[in-house]
Amino acid sequence: MYGIPLTLGIEEEYQIIHPETRDLHSYVQKLLEEGKLIFPEEELKPEFMQSQIEVGSQVCRNVREIREEVIRLRRMVRLLAEKNGMKIAAASTHPFASWLVQDVNAGERYREVLDRMKGVAERLLIFGMHIHIGFGDGTVNKDRMIEIMNQLRYFLPHILALTTSSPFWQGRNTGLKSYRSVVFEMLPRTGIPPHFESFSEYESLVDTLGKVGSAKDFKGKADATKIWWDVRPHPKFGTLEVRVSDVCTSIDDAVAITALIQALVAKLLLLRKNNMSWRRYRQHHINENKWRAMRYGIHGKLIDFGIKEEVPMNFLALEMLDFVDEVVDDLDSRKEIEHIKTILERGTSADRQIQVYEKAISEGASEAEALIKVVDFLTTETMRGV
Repeated sequence: MYGIPLTLGIEEEYQIIHPETRDLHSYVQKLLEEGKLIFPEEELKPEFMQSQIEVGSQVCRNVREIREEVIRLRRMVRLLAEKNGMKIAAASTHPFASWLVQDVNAGERYREVLDRMKGVAERLLIFGMHIHIGFGDGTVNKDRMIEIMNQLRYFLPHILALTTSSPFWQGRNTGLKSYRSVVFEMLPRTGIPPHFESFSEYESLVDTLGKVGSAKDFKGKADATKIWWDVRPHPKFGTLEVRVSDVCTSIDDAVAITALIQALVAKLLLLRKNNMSWRRYRQHHINENKWRAMRYGIHGKLIDFGIKEEVPMNFLALEMLDFVDEVVDDLDSRKEIEHIKTILERGTSADRQIQVYEKAISEGASEAEALIKVVDFLTTETMRGV
């Protein structure tokens, strides 16, 4: 229908939790050493902090394979963690852990980030989920990928609102649903990317940033992976990588968001095939909606700049499902897409964490005790269905 098989991949960053203190624990090196025996290369990786561990799926042909991969990876990491007396949680911030006492991984790349970013990098106690969309056999015109990226930018706030899982920071309820986004955007080259007229214009920017030292590898060459936008072309995998999401605590949520992103790309390709495209929006318009998504999640209002009105996010989400409806059967993802309605009804991970916290407080728990209950919710919910 839309002309190109759209393959899928997912990366998730997990928290390593000490079962007694419920705090983060710098234990990743031990898990990595033992993980080499059961994980294929590139599936289990360190992240910036030693209390983080990242997994990456195999290339998947459809959302059912993505579900199988997420379950497999979470199961294997859980078994690895439990063998070492640890637990795993999927959320974009820990409810009370302090960045002041975290150990940074010893890898050269991480040390370089710490040296360049100093105090900003030290605060990166955050966790992300990245969805990769592959365009068939990789021979797709790169200008087409940039066209899709340009149009997909409009939907990034909607995707963020549906995935929020970071309401707490340093033991405080921040009042935001995605505080991870606040922390991450302290780094340069983050947030909503600019609009590009062609892939060559994008490459020119990467080349310039490489030459001036902002985005270069250890050999002094331009390195596009040092550009951390909310969506970007991935130079190694040849995919379009959507990075705006918080980590979904629920497996069902993670699979549904992957299905939604795939369906959005498929619909935009279908529009292009029919000589149409989604309306172009300026970066500052999208940024305004992203802030609202960070602050309120699915319970806020985004701006419809066409009619210059605020519209409830849940209404916009249902409109988005209508928008992709004609491609979901071809993708065989209707069941997964329908789960978006469940997210709207019962809330995101951020909403549910706040509910657990407020319920504990109302029952007489201290703030510290309530936050421990949130951690317990996260470790349990992360492995539900595994």
